[in-house]
Amino acid sequence: MLARPDVFPGARAAACLTQFKRQSPLIHCLTNEVVQELTANVLLALGASPAMVVEPTEAAQFSRLADAVLINVGTLNASRAESMLAAVEAANVAQTPWTLDPVAVGGLVYRTAFAHRLLGEKPAAIRGNASEIMALSGLQANGRGVDSADDSLAALPAARELARSSGAVVAVTGVVDYITDGQRDWAVTGGDVLMTRVVGTGCALSAVVAAFCSLPGDRLDNVATACRVMSLCGERATRRAAGPGSFTPAFLDALYQLRPEELQ
Repeated sequence: MLARPDVFPGARAAACLTQFKRQSPLIHCLTNEVVQELTANVLLALGASPAMVVEPTEAAQFSRLADAVLINVGTLNASRAESMLAAVEAANVAQTPWTLDPVAVGGLVYRTAFAHRLLGEKPAAIRGNASEIMALSGLQANGRGVDSADDSLAALPAARELARSSGAVVAVTGVVDYITDGQRDWAVTGGDVLMTRVVGTGCALSAVVAAFCSLPGDRLDNVATACRVMSLCGERATRRAAGPGSFTPAFLDALYQLRPEELQ
C-alpha cells in the first residue's frame, strides 16, 4: 500500500500567503475560454492581477512582463496553441515561471500531443487531476474528458515520475491533493464535493498555482500553499452556500477575506 505523505504544515502556508499578499503578482493566463471570468475573479480576490492576452505577438510580449504564466489547454485550437508556444518561449527567455494545466489530456489525441510538446519547455509546475497526471506521465488512465476516474493517491507515483522527468513541481488534485517535486511530497486536505459542481474551480486553482510559483523560496511549499488556500476557502464557501448558484460568490468572498494566520 502506498504511504500517504505528511500533511502540509499550516505555518508554512501562512508564511507563503503573507509573502504573496506583499507581492501582488501579475499573472498572464492563457486559459480555457469557459473559465476566464472565474479565473480572473479568483486571482483578483486573492490580491493578484490577472491578464489574458491571446494574440501570439502580444502573448509573447506580455509573458516577458508578467510575474508568472498559466497555460491551460482546456479549449485548445491551432491559433491558441500558437499563442501558448509564443508565450512559453518568451517566458523561458525572461525566466518567468509558467504552469501547465493539461485539461483532458489522455482522452484526446491533439491536446495530448501538444501537452507532451510543452513538457519539453520546462514548466515550473503542473496541476491536474489524477487521470490527467497519469496520462501525461505515460501511464494508462481512466479519465472522461475533464473528469477523473482515478484516485489522487494512486496517481502519486506517476506525479513523482513526471516531476523528475520534467523538473516541475506536480500537483495531483482530488479529494486529497498531493504535491511533489519527485523527491519530497506534501498532502493537502480539505475542500468539498460542491467545488466539483461549479465549472472552473480546478482551472482557477491552476491559475493560483501559477501565481504562487512567482514567489521566491521553496516552490514545493508555494504550490502546496496554493492548494491549501483554495481547499480551505472551498470549505468555508460550502458552509455558507445553498448550492452551486450561491457557492461562487461565497467562494470569492472567502478568498478575499482569508488572512495568513487562518491557515495555521
